[in-house]
Amino acid sequence: MNTYDIIMKKRDGHILSKEEIVYMVNGYTKGEIPDYQMSAFLMAVYFQGMNHEETTMLTMAMADSGERLDLSAIQGIKVDKHSTGGVGDKTSLIVGPILASLGVPVTKMSGRGLGHTGGTIDKLEGIPGFCTSISEEEFVNQVNEIGLSIVGQTANLAPADKKIYALRDVTATVDNISLIAASIMSKKLAAGADAIVLDVKVGSGAFMKTLEDARLLAKTMVAIGTLAGRDTTAVITDMNEPLGNAVGNVLEVQEAVECLKGNGEKRLMEVSKVLAGYMIVAAKKADSFEEAIKLVDEVLSSGKAYNKMKDFVVAQHGDASYLDDMEKFEKAKYSRVITGKDLFIANQESLEWTSAYLIACNNQEIGMTSLVLGGGRETKESEIDLTVGIRLCKHLGDAICASDEIAVLYGNDEEKLEIAFKRFVKAYTLSKSNVFDNKIVYEIITRKDIDTSFSD
Repeated sequence: MNTYDIIMKKRDGHILSKEEIVYMVNGYTKGEIPDYQMSAFLMAVYFQGMNHEETTMLTMAMADSGERLDLSAIQGIKVDKHSTGGVGDKTSLIVGPILASLGVPVTKMSGRGLGHTGGTIDKLEGIPGFCTSISEEEFVNQVNEIGLSIVGQTANLAPADKKIYALRDVTATVDNISLIAASIMSKKLAAGADAIVLDVKVGSGAFMKTLEDARLLAKTMVAIGTLAGRDTTAVITDMNEPLGNAVGNVLEVQEAVECLKGNGEKRLMEVSKVLAGYMIVAAKKADSFEEAIKLVDEVLSSGKAYNKMKDFVVAQHGDASYLDDMEKFEKAKYSRVITGKDLFIANQESLEWTSAYLIACNNQEIGMTSLVLGGGRETKESEIDLTVGIRLCKHLGDAICASDEIAVLYGNDEEKLEIAFKRFVKAYTLSKSNVFDNKIVYEIITRKDIDTSFSD
């Protein structure tokens, strides 16, 4: 077996064996296969693709390239969730406490944000004192005691993915379904959960821009999870506008707290409840999705979910008093209100309008607005400003007039605030009639929806 033959085999469209895939992953991780050969292999995969079985074998090889978390000491069915990323996505901060308050152990390793998508770890570090780096023993004990722990990913978790992703990033091989799925699922499988619920985002603020691509990615990841012996479900949700009212690290923590107190924006609450519902079913705490949703509503209305959030913060050394009195959070120095008039002026054809509807949003531009303010990272080494961001007052489908507040921008640099303002106002499309379909959950993909039979 040699690298040249494997590259040629995949280049010619043939199906690789488990031994060949493991050979490539282990050889590259150990430095025995050079970048130029792995680049050729990735490009062959990019153009020829992989079937579900190959993708699963690639995922397992990457998951086995480093340590695997041993969660056997945690009682019950361990459930994890993963979002493919978007603008204003803070569902982990809502779903985790909901599940834990129902006795479902939630074990989550999360990453930091890069680019315009925020990272759960960054958001949690907006709570004074909160520690995202604890030992594996503390992680296990905490989940057994309060049902929830969220920590940063360790360097030894799926190291092959880290090395391969860095190469994909510079060889134009990022946007391949098999490679994306293997990257995500290798980390999820190495993290040791028994069941996984995936939130696959689709739209202008997501990696997957079309429903067709999102569906293919969802089915691929569910197939991988199923073949790896994990109960895996994918929920395809909308990312054509920010999820919720807040974009920015501390602002999103504050919004998550409001959701746990029962005051959440409706689309954010719907996504959070759907994800929680399928996680509860996977943990066998409910016989049906409908029964699970009733349990979710009960812990939200009773305050149990909010109290669990406070327990979680205290357990990881954070100051939970900030959740009770959110005025204590540090605030950005400057703010700028964006009105309907600002949007009318930015849309040149609507200068004479006095009212309109928000019918479309370039959500990536909203994310970039937050990045300009300092709320995201341009490189992994960039420092983010946890206090900056955007608070939305209107959503797609809403009617607006010139005097309405559309959003408020928060920043610590007046020059950046002006640049952010100019980007934000151009992100929306206006119309005299409302043609926006305000859908948030598109599809649910389970093992019943995938084909796990293979042929050469």
